[in-house]
Amino acid sequence: MLTPLTVALAVAALALAAWCGWAAYRDQPTKDWHFIGMAAVTVLALVQLVVGAVKLATGEDPADGAVIFVSYLVGVVACVPVVGLISLTERTKWGSLTVVAGAVVLAVLEVRLYDIWGGGASG
Repeated sequence: MLTPLTVALAVAALALAAWCGWAAYRDQPTKDWHFIGMAAVTVLALVQLVVGAVKLATGEDPADGAVIFVSYLVGVVACVPVVGLISLTERTKWGSLTVVAGAVVLAVLEVRLYDIWGGGASG
């Protein structure tokens, strides 16, 4: 797997968490620019999904198995859009905190993806 992409996605997710956390601290719901940030993180996740699929298609195997790897990739792609939709229904600071939680979960999923692939030793 591409370690720089994994690190970039984890850092972007944590930046999104901090940004939405600041909004929650100020008692604000998610705003349009937060959704732009969520879209950027989601695009990175989609790129990671494509890279992971290509790596699997070319015969590279993750250390912990392809099924677990693909499951985590799908979870990474779904994480931010799901919490983004939830934050649309909760137009208070709690919507912003939902995005914070989802973005932190995404960063943790990235660490786990790195471990599943074999700690970057194969890529």
